[in-house]
Amino acid sequence: MISGLTMEQRGHEKRRMQGCVTGCVLAVFLWSVASAQLKYSISEETNEGTVVGNIATDLGLDKRTLKDRKYRIVSSDADPLFHVNLNDGVLYVSRKIDREEVCAQSSTCVINVKTVLENPLEVHYVQVDVLDINDHSPTFPERNITLEISESVSPGARFQLKAARDRDSGHFSVKQYKLSHNDHFRLEVKDKRDDVKIPILVVQKSLDRETAGIHSLILTALDGGKPPKSGDMKILVNVLDVNDNAPIFSKDAYSVTLNENAPVGTTVIQVNATDLDEGPNGDVVYSFSKSMNQNILNLFNINSLTGELTVKALIDYEEMDEYEIEIQASDKGLAPLTTEKGVIVKIVDVNDNAPEIEVTSFSSSIPEDSRPGTTVALISVNDLDSGLNGKIICTVNEDVPFILSPSLQDKMFSLMTKSPLDREKQSYYVLTITAKDAGQPPLSSEKTISVVVSDVNDNSPEFSLSPYTFYVTEGNDPGASVFSVKASDHDDNDNALISYHVVRDGGGENKVTSFLNINSDNGDIVALKGFDFESLKTFQFQVVATDSGTPSLSSNVTVNVFILDQNDNAPVILYPVSSNGSAEGVEEIPRNVNAGHLVTKVRAYDADIGYNGWLLFSLQEVTDHSLFGLDRYTGQIRTLRSFTETDEAEHKLIILVKDNGNVSLSATATVIVKLVEPKEAFAASDVKSAAKDDEDNNVTFYLMITLGSVSVLFLISIIVLIAMQCSKTTDYTSKYLQETNYDGTLCHSIQYRSGDKRYMLVGPRMSIGSTIVPGSHANTLVLPDRRRTSEEPKGPNTDWRYSASLRAGGVMQSSVHMEESSVMQGAQGVLVQNWPTASSAADAEGGEVSPPMGAGVDSNSWHFRYGPGGPGAPPQHLKPGEVPPEAFIIPGSPAIISIRQNQGGEDDKSDFITFGKKEEAKKKKKKKKEKKDKKDKGKDDGDE
Repeated sequence: MISGLTMEQRGHEKRRMQGCVTGCVLAVFLWSVASAQLKYSISEETNEGTVVGNIATDLGLDKRTLKDRKYRIVSSDADPLFHVNLNDGVLYVSRKIDREEVCAQSSTCVINVKTVLENPLEVHYVQVDVLDINDHSPTFPERNITLEISESVSPGARFQLKAARDRDSGHFSVKQYKLSHNDHFRLEVKDKRDDVKIPILVVQKSLDRETAGIHSLILTALDGGKPPKSGDMKILVNVLDVNDNAPIFSKDAYSVTLNENAPVGTTVIQVNATDLDEGPNGDVVYSFSKSMNQNILNLFNINSLTGELTVKALIDYEEMDEYEIEIQASDKGLAPLTTEKGVIVKIVDVNDNAPEIEVTSFSSSIPEDSRPGTTVALISVNDLDSGLNGKIICTVNEDVPFILSPSLQDKMFSLMTKSPLDREKQSYYVLTITAKDAGQPPLSSEKTISVVVSDVNDNSPEFSLSPYTFYVTEGNDPGASVFSVKASDHDDNDNALISYHVVRDGGGENKVTSFLNINSDNGDIVALKGFDFESLKTFQFQVVATDSGTPSLSSNVTVNVFILDQNDNAPVILYPVSSNGSAEGVEEIPRNVNAGHLVTKVRAYDADIGYNGWLLFSLQEVTDHSLFGLDRYTGQIRTLRSFTETDEAEHKLIILVKDNGNVSLSATATVIVKLVEPKEAFAASDVKSAAKDDEDNNVTFYLMITLGSVSVLFLISIIVLIAMQCSKTTDYTSKYLQETNYDGTLCHSIQYRSGDKRYMLVGPRMSIGSTIVPGSHANTLVLPDRRRTSEEPKGPNTDWRYSASLRAGGVMQSSVHMEESSVMQGAQGVLVQNWPTASSAADAEGGEVSPPMGAGVDSNSWHFRYGPGGPGAPPQHLKPGEVPPEAFIIPGSPAIISIRQNQGGEDDKSDFITFGKKEEAKKKKKKKKEKKDKKDKGKDDGDE
């Protein structure tokens, strides 16, 4: 081989062989120089820095030279397990040692460590035996396994399982297995030569999938440690099915009812069968029994998967009322198992015929004035069903004024009105007649008929406005329509055809209505002549609207017409007016008058009103504008300056009088102003003054007559008002008086003035619940009777004087002047009190009446009535408002007012309380008399 190489290759080969020989020789030399071996043991998982052994001490090496000799461990690992300390030669653990990682599954684990010293070179070998500890648990190759075992397997069947592994060795490896408690399986262990134990699952009891389809087991592996470590594996045993169960129906018997005429496809019943097997062995299919009648097969159908029995054709109760159907359930096993069950179907008769409605007699139109109960139609109904299904209830919709009433004949009804009809509210009715039987569910049918309500003339025409008010401009065109009225009638046809006419009576308005014409068809009113505001400002008439019904109805309306003014009258000049009627006048003024002198005043009027009658004056033409001026509103002509010698003696002024209408109308007046010398002017003025005085005298005479007439009318009015006031009767009744008898109490007075005198009326206030006996004079306001024996009253005494206090006051207060018998009249229907006759005072001294303070009489409770009567006269009753001719007060007839306190009927003077100076004098006299009587009586007693 060498001879075949090139020279260069031979050189390289030679050098390599030489190197190998040199290395071998050096190794032998070193081995011979120093060789030694030590052996230590440590446990695995020892902590880092644990002392393994002191190599220097064990080998007898000088510790002082270890560093110089570069004592070290020779290892090919980048991360060696051990290291040596150069200071003391101790071998330490560099990192934790996992025996299973270093030595795998070896029964012994020895690590060889080579140490080297230099100068001289020494090599020492150290063996470290790593001792095993129980630091690993047994583990199974799979945490969960599933076994499928048929339920037909016999007891004793064996199923080998995978063995558990433990990374520890020797005594700490897997030593035993345990199986969780169950009734169907047990565990056997098989030992192999390499000390591996194999678990075996053995069936010890027959399996039944329908009872328990799954069995869950736990297999536990234990090692030899103390305490032992363990590992688990979950075993899931699925029991495979065998077709050993037949289908079973959910009910022992099936019975169902079915309505006749049930639609095709209606579900009759759904049967249900179950099979305890699974898969095809548990899938159930349904079918009819092979012994079924063909007629039944034509009427019914069954779903092979769901067991739903449905209707296949029309079911008629009249043909058969019950069916018995045989249904079988089978599974899909290789050898199918079958079960049969009978289903009883009972057919129920249903209400399958709706009522029929027939209108036998019908009147499509009915007058609106038909009475309730009027028959409109006869209705007949029929139902082919029987029993409750044939009983019929017939109705009509409730929102119509019609009702259905059953007739004596079965299944016959009368359609009649139930309330009055009004065509104007509703003229057409759509009636829905409903016939419903008593079946469950009920069947019904409807029939619609139409009823027309014919019109009766029961509505009068109605005007759109009442009253009508129209404004018509004067000067309208004759024959043209000025306004129109409109009426409507809620009736129909001829009953709603309206004609119009104007009411023409014999009154004053007939003159106006004679010039009016109305269109009888549409109500347009035409004026046959033009209206003139100045002669007629407003008028009123009535229009009647009549319908064409039989009998006809009508209504009327008042039409008020107001004429509107137009500017159709030109101004009329009142002054100046010449003798021939033209608006011309001559005015003479002295030449020496000053500026502002009133020359004359143009007077005019316009028959129009408003702006049409508002007149304005202006100078249309004047000879000299600097001499005269005209007030545009009053028409006064005044001088603007004094006259000079050079001014003309005669001036002509043309005045234009114009109104303010939209189209102004005007008139002109001519005033000729003549300038005269003062003497001539005075003479002319005297003549004018005389004429003017005559004219003024006539005017004064007329004014006096007018003022006198007005004064007379005024006085008459005052007298009438006073008379009415005095005789007026109060027309109300006290709410406290329930009876005509009452108790009058003098408690109030009312005063009034007539001219320069005052009068007081005294009357009782009604007390609640009080009564008075007719004929009694209790609480009567009495005037002492001072009459003479004759019946005629005495005239007033001319020597009558008022008291000093009355004369000083100037007014007589609280006095009553009466004559004859006076009567106080209360409210309406209340008893009238009598007053005694009062005569004029004969004494020379007057009297005063001062009623007690706070005594109050209702001011409206009484009226005075005068006439014959006295204290004993019976009370009088007057009708409400009755005032006799003698009911008046006579001023100047003084009387003394007394209050009668006696409850009896006697006129004792001691029963009177009097007021006034005269009465005070009487009281004094009476007291003196009483004292004198006492003295006299005392004397008499003394004499006795």
